[in-house]
Amino acid sequence: MNLLLCFREILIGLLSAFFLCWGISLLIGAYSMNNPAEFVMVFFASNFIVLISGAGILFAAFRFWRIWKETYRPS
Repeated sequence: MNLLLCFREILIGLLSAFFLCWGISLLIGAYSMNNPAEFVMVFFASNFIVLISGAGILFAAFRFWRIWKETYRPS
């Protein structure tokens, strides 16, 4: 198994998980805002962060699964 590819996928997955948690905390924090314009901006920004980080997690998971399948499954 190519260690560099594995490390890259794990790094992408961990960074995406961090941004997913950050986006969820922003989303929760948006509901405590009093200004409606600030709420809308933070709400949509946090949803965008969650969407992109979710795609990053899926990307890393599918790439890691493909690397594992090519390396450990018999032909």
